[in-house]
Amino acid sequence: MEALLNSEALVALLSLTAMEIVLGIDNIVFIAILVGKLPKQEQAKARSIGIALALLTRLALLFSISWVMGLTEPLFSVFSRSFSGRDLILLAGGLFLIAKSTYEIHDRLEAATHGPDALRLKKAAFLKILIQIAILDVVFSLDSVITAVGMAQQLAIMVIAMVVAVAVMLFASGAISDFVHRHPTIKILALSFLLLIGVMLFAEGTGAHVDKGYIYFAMFFSLAVELLNMRLRRSAAAPNRAGG
Repeated sequence: MEALLNSEALVALLSLTAMEIVLGIDNIVFIAILVGKLPKQEQAKARSIGIALALLTRLALLFSISWVMGLTEPLFSVFSRSFSGRDLILLAGGLFLIAKSTYEIHDRLEAATHGPDALRLKKAAFLKILIQIAILDVVFSLDSVITAVGMAQQLAIMVIAMVVAVAVMLFASGAISDFVHRHPTIKILALSFLLLIGVMLFAEGTGAHVDKGYIYFAMFFSLAVELLNMRLRRSAAAPNRAGG
């Protein structure tokens, strides 16, 4: 316990918790978009289960550190490029995220074209949604655990950081989900960035390093611009409502 109370351990804990929260943003957005296809009364339950699965996956991988780190060992080579277990998971997860994001964008645009009833008629099965969430939880959790192992040496610090980060995800998931679904342009923007993250995961699986800072900066910059646009649209609509 005393090892967790020194300044170095506290700095590591705060830094890792902040990093885990940032890494969990895309996980929250993905869950929010998927559960939005469920009936309203089932969405909160699906979000909670999906985030709980994310925590369980992270902890399971964390307590299997030797296995996780072994995933970085080369399994085979193709054209002098070595591929590890981690690479294969990133490749598969990246392709899944690219395909799913593309489908959701197409589905959203088609629903907008053919009317709101088209989207309501496509209610997804609860179990099917959870399976899709679980698949991406593995990919996001792998990245999260490898980051944790690289940033901290004490298992207790990693566990506490992950539990706190997932608690923040659970607390914020409802508000984020409602905000995304209230604003169609934000939903398309979120799907676009999930598509971008899928490309990044696939690129990392092929051995190309992509600095996540650039992607998160682009994400927050685009979100800030869209929030300004939304505020301008509300300001322009207010005089019209007052005049009407």
